[in-house]
Parts: sequence; C-alpha cells; structure tokens
Amino acid sequence: MIEPTPIIDLTTSGAARTSLAEHLITAKNLQATLDDAKSGLRIVNAHAELSTHTWDGIEEWVGEDGTLGLKDPKIVESDVQVQISFLRKLKFLYLEQNAKDKYVKTIVSDDAPLVTPALNEELRVRNEEKKAALREHKAKLAERRDDLRALSGFVEEDYKKAQALTLQASTLSQKILDARLSLTRLRQAHPHPRLTITTANQQLDGQVEEMQALDAELADAHEKIATVRERIKVGTADVEKLRSVRAEVEKAVEIGAGERVEDGRVTELYDWFSTTTLTYHALVSLLSAHSESDNELRLTYRVHEREVCITLLFIPNTRRLAEARVEGVEEHVIGDVVDAHVMENDVSGLVWAVLARARTT
Repeated sequence: MIEPTPIIDLTTSGAARTSLAEHLITAKNLQATLDDAKSGLRIVNAHAELSTHTWDGIEEWVGEDGTLGLKDPKIVESDVQVQISFLRKLKFLYLEQNAKDKYVKTIVSDDAPLVTPALNEELRVRNEEKKAALREHKAKLAERRDDLRALSGFVEEDYKKAQALTLQASTLSQKILDARLSLTRLRQAHPHPRLTITTANQQLDGQVEEMQALDAELADAHEKIATVRERIKVGTADVEKLRSVRAEVEKAVEIGAGERVEDGRVTELYDWFSTTTLTYHALVSLLSAHSESDNELRLTYRVHEREVCITLLFIPNTRRLAEARVEGVEEHVIGDVVDAHVMENDVSGLVWAVLARARTT
C-alpha cells in the first residue's frame, strides 16, 4: 500500500532543505537510469515486434488495405498455431535470458543471495497455485472446445436447412416471376375483348356442327368403301368365271387339236380369252401365276415397283385353303389378315387384302 506523502513544511530549517534537494536529485538520476534501461529491455519492444512480425506463406492472405483477410477457418487455425509457436519461442527466450541474467548477477555479486527454505516453500506454493489455476483454465478451455464441437454439428445442420430454404425461396421467386411473365404474355396475346361464356358457347356450337358434318362425310366414305368392296367381290366372281371358261376353252382347244377339228371359232375364242387374261393381269398388276405342284399356287404381283409373292397351299384333292405365305411385305404391315382369311377359306379376299395393305406402305 502506498503511504501518503507528508506535506513539506516550508518553514523548515536549512538542513532539511538541503536534504530535500539531495533526494530530488537522486530521484531525477533514478528516473534517467530507468529511461535508459527501458530502451534496452527486449520485453518492451516485444509487442511491437509481434505486431510487425511477418509469417511465412501469409503474403497471399493480405487484403487490399494491407490487413490480414483471414476468413477461412482453416487459415485462421493455421495462423493461430503459428502465433502460439512464436509466443512459446518468445517465452523460452525470455526465461533463458532471465535465468542467465540472474546467474550472472549471482556470480558477479559480492553478497551471496539469501535463499532460505521459507523462500523455497513460498515459491513452491506459488507454483502450485499457478499450476492449479493453469489446470483449471485448461479444463475450461477443453470444456469450451467440446461444447463447440458438439454445437458445430447443429450449426452445420441449421446452415444446411437455411441453405435449402434459401434455394427453395429463390426457386419459388423465379417461378413466380415466370408465372407473371407468362400471364403478361397471355394478356398481350389475347387483348380485350376476351372470350366470354356466350362466345364460347357459340364457338362450341360451331365445332359441334363441324363435327356432325365430318361424321356425315365419314359415313359417306364408309358407304363408298362398302360399295367398292361389293364391286370387287363381283369382279372377283367374274374373274373366277373367266378362269373356268378359260379352262374349258383350253380343253376344247386341246381336244380340237387332237381330233383336228376345223372350227375357226375355237381359235377366235382362244385369242379372245388370251387377250382378256392379259388385260386382267395388267389391271391387277399380276406378273405371273403358276402351280408349283398339284396343291400349291404361286402368284406374283407388282406393287409400287416391287414384287409381292403370295403362295397358296390347298389341302390335296380339295378346294380348302390350308396355308398362305406372303413375301415382299413386312409382317407387321400384314398383321393377322392372312390367318383370318385362311380360317374363312377366302382366297380372293386374302389376295385383295394383302395387296391393299402392300399399297398403303
């Protein structure tokens, strides 16, 4: 505790004044000595040296204003580790210099230092107190570190949630802007007056009438198709009749040639039949028709500059169709037309159905 300085009595004697002047001169000399010693102490300049110390590899961390732009936690941790290492070295140097100074003073001094067991015990007690305080601070630091590690997971989870919500908000705002833009475009594309209930009903009535007209046209087209099919059936029957007539004429020609019957009508009928057959072949695009065997007939047609071959197999000694093979047309185009006509034993229908499917491709 600082003792209060007694008030100087100006009425004191001359001897007291002389003693006071001596004390003042001694204080000034002590102050000058301390100022000279202060400039030589390294611990005084340690703060400035630490502030101006340059760390290895930290040049790229310096910001535009000359300050350290430590933002990354890893960079901060590395910087803290470097500073801790520097301070430890500084502490070691201080202890070393202090110990050397004490050692030199102890050797050079004329009076031996008075070290008593009481002083050693006092130093030991102080060291124990400092160690206990250090352990307490270390325990608090470890506890704080554990708390930070435990809370870092929650912070990261909250950060991820906040990031997801931010992204969702950004997406929703973008969708809102897109919806507004689409609405503006629709309003510009459909200016006033817009479609009302009355005009919509009128438009619907017009569409109904148009659909009815199209249905009527479709019905007419179906009727025409049915008529054409009937004509085709009639033409097919006529062709079958002509085939039978041709067979009879050929037999008559053979008989007439064998018996040498001089009948000019046979030749005329034969020529007529041949011409009719060639005309029919040209109409239906039939290239060739010949029998491979007694129960196999091969028909070759030309459809769109390609040949379509239909092979018909009959049950021997009957007119029942057993199998039909089609070449020159893809299978998915024909579908199940062949099997359906084979089951119905409809040869002409099979031929015309296959040719119709082939002409559509």
